[in-house]
Amino acid sequence: MYGYNGKILRVNLKAKTIKTETLNEELAKKYIGGRGLGTKIMMDEVDPQVDALSPENKLLIVTGPMTGNPVATGGRYMVVTKSPLSGTIASSNSGGRWGAELKFAGYDLIIFEDKADEPVYLNIEDDKVELLSAEDLWGTTVSVTTKKLEEKHVKGAKVLTIGPAGENLSKIAAVINDEDRAAGRSGVGAVMGSKNLKAIVVKGSGKPAVFDDAKLKEVNKSQLSKIKENGVTGQGLPTYGTAVLVNILNELGSLPTNNFLLSQFGKAEEISGEALAEKYLIKNTACYRCPIACGRYVKMEAGEGGGPEYETLWAFGSDCGISDLKAIIEANYWCNEMGLDTISAGAT
Repeated sequence: MYGYNGKILRVNLKAKTIKTETLNEELAKKYIGGRGLGTKIMMDEVDPQVDALSPENKLLIVTGPMTGNPVATGGRYMVVTKSPLSGTIASSNSGGRWGAELKFAGYDLIIFEDKADEPVYLNIEDDKVELLSAEDLWGTTVSVTTKKLEEKHVKGAKVLTIGPAGENLSKIAAVINDEDRAAGRSGVGAVMGSKNLKAIVVKGSGKPAVFDDAKLKEVNKSQLSKIKENGVTGQGLPTYGTAVLVNILNELGSLPTNNFLLSQFGKAEEISGEALAEKYLIKNTACYRCPIACGRYVKMEAGEGGGPEYETLWAFGSDCGISDLKAIIEANYWCNEMGLDTISAGAT
């Protein structure tokens, strides 16, 4: 199988069993990508009437055929489950490097079933997969959990975790990987918390098989040129991050303002990507094999960390009638630490 590794991890948290299954190649081709494949599995295996926060719901971490492959922007993965917020299937997307690392370890997706009797986390090091106690991690913030697990496990391991919001079953809880990359929407962090699953640590040493390496390099080279030549992906996003959209959409009359009663904010410039870059930006950050590097690493009152995306800037900014960029940066940081979706937190 190309693009995928052809392996599924099925983890029953109650029984503490870990099984490796073969990925159905035809299914992967028909329902392409993490969202398609994850949704199909949910439809096949989970009763649509199930309580989203009950042991009967399942939590899927799913990659796509490009994840972990030598292509531009190959770092995405999906968290698929029944949403406690909407009552429908959630497909929450995140970037960073965690998704690619799961592929390097030899797995395409993980299916979590039932609920652990006590807090646990899953550790994956290629063929070595184990459930370990997370009693000492329960109640800790995302950065504390991440650093403790990075120190405990093999060098280069990537960490996906929930914060206190997920543990307390907040319906706007996110799943956070690499400290500040979020599968934020639909309350997927609450489902993870409902299963007493604190984190997933992964380190791999392999690579997914490629059908035609030379052709892939040729196509990738062409795509990279298009990305660099495009005004948005080659200039706007690298320079100002997704926050470049604040001024643009404000001018178009599409910036959520005052609980979206208005669509233009008089102080948009003060919370814009331009202001963020001028006053707070330390450096750009990039997800796996992404030439755009739209991530922002910024300075704050008490240190530094991942900066806000465009959606966070309007959710905590213009939509609340707030133009204090420093306050928005701090709110973004604490949402990441608690494991909260910044969009829902700001707009609720």
